Amino acid sequence: MTQPLRVVHVSDCFPPRVGGIETQVHDLAAEQARAGYDIHVLTATADPALPNGRRAESTTADGVTVHRFASAATFGLPFHPLEDVLLPPVLRELVPDVVHVHAGVVSPFAYAGARAARRAGLPLAITWHCMLDGVTPFYRTGARVLGWNRASLAASAVSGVAAERVAQVLGREPDEVAVVPNGLDVAAWLPAATAPEASRRGPLPPSGPLRVVATQRLAPRKRALPLVRVLARVHERLGRDDAGRPRVQLELVGSGPEERAVRSEVSRRGLQDVVTVAGRLPRGRLAARYRERHVFLAPARLEAFGIAALEARATGLAVVAGRGTGISQFVTDGVDGLLTSDRADGLDDAAADEALADALVRLATEEGLLAGILAHNAAVPPAADWSDVVAAADALYGKARSRTDRSGLL
Repeated sequence: MTQPLRVVHVSDCFPPRVGGIETQVHDLAAEQARAGYDIHVLTATADPALPNGRRAESTTADGVTVHRFASAATFGLPFHPLEDVLLPPVLRELVPDVVHVHAGVVSPFAYAGARAARRAGLPLAITWHCMLDGVTPFYRTGARVLGWNRASLAASAVSGVAAERVAQVLGREPDEVAVVPNGLDVAAWLPAATAPEASRRGPLPPSGPLRVVATQRLAPRKRALPLVRVLARVHERLGRDDAGRPRVQLELVGSGPEERAVRSEVSRRGLQDVVTVAGRLPRGRLAARYRERHVFLAPARLEAFGIAALEARATGLAVVAGRGTGISQFVTDGVDGLLTSDRADGLDDAAADEALADALVRLATEEGLLAGILAHNAAVPPAADWSDVVAAADALYGKARSRTDRSGLL
């Protein structure tokens, strides 16, 4: 009898932590387990129900075996001071068919897993869930010095633009770095076909306000404060209707270290009836919230993929984002939304933010533009279902298994 493919995912972050990598690694592992794979996850993220220490195991409802290496000494940060010691014997014990490492810009636990897999001569696949802008020269030097540019790993990233940076780091041609995108249960996010549900978005401009939503962590990297300033600029340009109501409204969903500063900025600019800071909402409530809006706005510059934007696109919203972000993986300019000029076009932050504002003004004033995008998005779901992602991961694993590195260089 053929044994199921044993995949070991290695990730610093995993639920119950909340974030993009955490969600995607969890969901990919669950989908693979449901497909019959033998799935293990090695992570440095603690589970409050389990003791910290060298290793704690549990099995999820989806059949994924999670091995947690959490240390109280790190005060909740997802790494382990002994990760280079602890991971090699676990990989020798599990004997995986492939080790799938999930990396960000700073991923000590994931990179420790990559080193352990390479030393053991195990098939190794690495997916970067980040944009390496700003650190590419450093990473390129490290890859050359430590031999990773010669390693027989199967490299990938979550979008084409992120893959370009990985190719630069590893000294490979762009087409040598695969794309394993983030995934979604598209059916769970699709807009309802009933007329009452469709009408919840409210009248399109100019009959009603342009209803915008942004879901993000309220932190500098996600550019929460510039987002408020973009909306201030749009409000300044669109003004109010005859009844004194703003012609643009934003609901900002999320929490984070800048939440107080964001609320203060809204108050300081007098935008209380323009910008609503909703705080964090459970993921299960977002689809219904999105169905009451017209546009999803993504202001981050270093967005490797943009899972929140994909979820919004699946509910039928028009998406506005910079063309140099990973959102371009699933949004076509003028079809699913508007992609604006940004760093990829040589713009500084101020000019790129003005381009985002221009896009919102166009959607509010250009006859037929918003209606056409919403009609398209309601009729055509994004090609981002988990079946597509699992297939992309399988292709990556095939590459990893065909080019196993047994050189023991590290």
